[in-house]
Amino acid sequence: MKPEDVRSRSAASRSELTVLGLCFAVILFDGYDLIVYGAVVPALLQYQPWGLTPTEAGMIGSYALIGMLVGALVAGAVTDLVGRRKVLLICVSWFSLAMAACALAPSAELFGLFRLLGGLGLGGVMPTAIALTAEYSAAHRRSLNNALMFSGYPVGGILSAVLALALMPEFGFRIMFWIGALPLVTVVPLLWRYLPESTSYLAAKATPAGPGAKRGVAALFTRRHLGPAALFAVTSFFGLLLVYGLNTWLPQIMKAAGYPLSSSLLFLVMMNVGAAAGSVLVAPIGDRMGMRPVTAVTFTAAALSIYLLSSPTAAWVMYVLVAVAGFGTIGTQIMVNAYVAMHFPPEVRATALGWTLGIGRLGAVVGPTFGGFLLASDLATEWNFYAFAIPAAVGALMVFLLPKGARAASPAPDAAAVGTA
Repeated sequence: MKPEDVRSRSAASRSELTVLGLCFAVILFDGYDLIVYGAVVPALLQYQPWGLTPTEAGMIGSYALIGMLVGALVAGAVTDLVGRRKVLLICVSWFSLAMAACALAPSAELFGLFRLLGGLGLGGVMPTAIALTAEYSAAHRRSLNNALMFSGYPVGGILSAVLALALMPEFGFRIMFWIGALPLVTVVPLLWRYLPESTSYLAAKATPAGPGAKRGVAALFTRRHLGPAALFAVTSFFGLLLVYGLNTWLPQIMKAAGYPLSSSLLFLVMMNVGAAAGSVLVAPIGDRMGMRPVTAVTFTAAALSIYLLSSPTAAWVMYVLVAVAGFGTIGTQIMVNAYVAMHFPPEVRATALGWTLGIGRLGAVVGPTFGGFLLASDLATEWNFYAFAIPAAVGALMVFLLPKGARAASPAPDAAAVGTA
């Protein structure tokens, strides 16, 4: 092998690891800042100055997700105009400031407003980080790298539950939101210094599109891409309903089933452990066998495990079922995101991720409110589980309508692209 080829591969490998590590850190705080709400809901319901009901707490839980819907759509539309690096820097700074505002909120109404505003930044983070990770990954590691990067989300969820157990009894719920503001002084400087720009964005900027060529949103809304994008969006609807519904309400659901608060928060930890471990282990199978069968299996695992949780049994069995449910809910959405990144070509990938995740966010908006209505109803406890098992089963059926494989796979960035980044 020629020396210049060795240097080229070495530079590409360093860029791949740099992007993977930075995007992992971003997604870790993204996951923390979203899942922390589920960890503090029991404390919020007991916070007498605000006097929240379960329905009101569920609605506040949905506010951040409404903001994420808008943020994902906006990020998907502008990323091809201003670059993915700039979008990621702005979004991380934005949601960090919003978390600080939540920590200072004097009323439930302002707290809900700041969660809504924070969602704008959180919504732009995911599609941008996924697109950058996919672009800088070697083709045969694209699904694995996406799973490794996105495992930051459940790791953030684990941190939120563990820190809630350790800190909330003494410091109250506000300390949890101060922690969520840390990326402003920890992650943003690293992104500014080390995150490279998207090579496809730089190439498009250097080589203007020819007459009639379409990019971004215009390219997505063509016959070739619109149908698959709509199917991915509907699938994401069910995946995100499960992710945010359970992450918001699982501690309270388990508490209603008779478990003490400390055990209920441990269930949240186990759900996110299952998601992180399961998705990393299964992702290489998706690289080899295709994403459709893997995604169908993970959705089915979610439906079965959530259904079985309705029948109380030994504690260790319940923890295992919750871990499988985490793999089948959060892990499924990780697989769907990788599926989208592998299916769409680089010039439309970030836009496709933004719009499919953005429309799918309707499920994320529905999830917390749906859980709040369930807990406020007079239904038997087991219906708290049945009601989430049903959308998981429908999601598994939706997967069979998705395209069979990746339509376009881009190579890892070459040395020249790395140098210009």
